Amino acid sequence: MTQHPVTPMRFTLGKARLHGDLCVPPDAVGLVVFVHGSGSSRHSPRNQSVAHYFNGLGLATLLFDLLTADEQAIDEITRQLRFDIPLLSQRLSGVVDQLGNEADLRELRIGLFGASTGAAAALITAASRPADIAAVVSRGGRVDLADQSLARVKAASLFLVGSRDLEVLELNREAAARLQCVHQLQVVPGATHLFEEHGTLEQVAQLAGDWFVRHLV
Repeated sequence: MTQHPVTPMRFTLGKARLHGDLCVPPDAVGLVVFVHGSGSSRHSPRNQSVAHYFNGLGLATLLFDLLTADEQAIDEITRQLRFDIPLLSQRLSGVVDQLGNEADLRELRIGLFGASTGAAAALITAASRPADIAAVVSRGGRVDLADQSLARVKAASLFLVGSRDLEVLELNREAAARLQCVHQLQVVPGATHLFEEHGTLEQVAQLAGDWFVRHLV
């Protein structure tokens, strides 16, 4: 599969400077923004491999860090910031707003690919930016943490959960029942929370990629 060039990006939000990696294949048909969950970053090989798969489908991708380097170091010890959903969704909304100022990207419809607590931030941002966000995919997401925003989400939403991730599966079922947009809950057989079992992450990439192509093009 062709490797497309990656452009480093910087987003200044208040005192925070966030770093991202943007990849835009020729004739891109949409833009997927990755919203990492607990303790993950734009350098994660798993996130990069999914992004690479999306690029092959003609989707532009932005992998960026929701936390600054200092905040990530604190979060590794306290694990508090990854559960600060208002902070994460505020940062994500700020990044989405800044992407709207990029002339090369303005025509691309945006999808959000959230994992763990990042999925809650993705849904809250989708609810607050209905004109900007066309699709959301949650991978093992704590979508229950977007509680107050679920009924206001307009973006087509796909919840992907491992069949062996029983607690999160139940939380996803309850959250999906409150959505009033186009939505689907898909269970990935044999997968646990992190989709580390053989072939399960590839399955996630295919299901998510199909969803984004369908709703962003």
